[in-house]
Amino acid sequence: MSNGKRIAIVMPAYNAEKTLEVKVGELPDPVDIRILVDDDHSSDATVDLARRLGLRVFQHDRNYGYGRNQQTCYREALTAGADVVIMLHPDYQYTPLVTAMASMVAYAVYDVVLGSRIIGGRALRYGMPIYKYISNQLLTRVRKSFSGGETPRISHRIPRLQRQGPHRTAAA
Repeated sequence: MSNGKRIAIVMPAYNAEKTLEVKVGELPDPVDIRILVDDDHSSDATVDLARRLGLRVFQHDRNYGYGRNQQTCYREALTAGADVVIMLHPDYQYTPLVTAMASMVAYAVYDVVLGSRIIGGRALRYGMPIYKYISNQLLTRVRKSFSGGETPRISHRIPRLQRQGPHRTAAA
């Protein structure tokens, strides 16, 4: 808990068996709702491993894709009573130490804090496929050309996320 706010960590997982345990092992302690793993119908042992690690697991009946996986993560975190939700990807493309940013939300410094798996050069080193890295870089440049070089600030508080229902997500 931070500033009286319940913190939850969620992981949208798909075939994350190889990296999940390492990621979970590096998570900091001050988290109230340890982890909600939403498995998007993995073909490996992600679900079994997550359960062995004592994590809360939610499993889709088929692969719905990344967007639906995120929706389930947020919905289940809010249902569990989270005030602050941290989404970490179990593929280890960035460090779980980014959870320290949750205090910025808990203390109302920011509504939303976004981390980058590109800045710092960790993405490729920790497993991001080269095609995703190149696509990400190209799309970022296109977006920056339309927005004047800066990332647009789009913030939503949890009550707005709750009003949007289970099949819509905030653009953040």
